[in-house]
Amino acid sequence: MEENLAVWKTKVHDIIFGHETPAGKAFDLILLFAIISSVAVLMLDSIEELNKDYGALLNGLEWMFTGFFTIEYILRIMTAKRPKVYVKSFFGLVDLISILPTYLGLFMVGSHYLQIIRTFRLLRVFRILGLSSYVGQATLLADALKASRQKIIVFFGVVLSINILIGTLMFLIEGPENGFTSI
Repeated sequence: MEENLAVWKTKVHDIIFGHETPAGKAFDLILLFAIISSVAVLMLDSIEELNKDYGALLNGLEWMFTGFFTIEYILRIMTAKRPKVYVKSFFGLVDLISILPTYLGLFMVGSHYLQIIRTFRLLRVFRILGLSSYVGQATLLADALKASRQKIIVFFGVVLSINILIGTLMFLIEGPENGFTSI
């Protein structure tokens, strides 16, 4: 019995964590499709007319995706070589945070829109498509932004000041009678 469980865990691990095998690639493609579809459903749900007409369908689809992602998350924990390391890893945290908003929606109205966090799961595409080397480039970009933060702050300060100045001028020139009720 334990031997069968070990074989099952190994097979499931190879499919879920491995992207070199045909089954692993197929699983990753299904996962990416589910992530994109889930985000699309959430975006469609935010359109009032569509929500009114198709709200029940969109809600059902969202619960289907949440169920799929929950099962996937549990399987990842069960089959990870070091489950605690996976749970605390970047992808482990993103996987958990991406399913929580749906469950929170049962208790807190409007929290289901936090499901947009699922878009972070698309970062798996770098691993799946063998683009991991580009992750290092992201570090270079982050370092460059950090080094330029003072210039960026000055730039945004100037843009904000110009925006306030022009908004004030529009308010003074056009006035409330033309729809400008505040600066």
